[in-house]
Amino acid sequence: MQKSKSILVFAILIIAAGTGWLLTALEVRPDINWAWVLSLAAVGFLAFAVSGGIDKFSAVVGPFFLLSSLLSFLQQSETMAVKVEIPLLAIAFGLLLLLARSSLIPLPRWFTPTRRHD
Repeated sequence: MQKSKSILVFAILIIAAGTGWLLTALEVRPDINWAWVLSLAAVGFLAFAVSGGIDKFSAVVGPFFLLSSLLSFLQQSETMAVKVEIPLLAIAFGLLLLLARSSLIPLPRWFTPTRRHD
């Protein structure tokens, strides 16, 4: 990863965790662990930013962490039970893996396939 992207990743994660910490300290929905929820969302957005858009990596990792953030919020606010959250994440992960197999979604720029030596 380039130095500029390393700084971007670090900065966004710090901002997300700090914002979550502040929301928790201010007792905005005290039942929610904001640092966790916002950090999951930040990782989801960073998957797209670091990959430079949509590719086979970001198409799985980005939406998965964004969904994880949403479902974590719903579970912490007692809108959804853990016994529903975890299977939904497993189903979504499988669906995203199938989606990433599409030839319409390019390989990540950083990926270099290994050559077969027969």
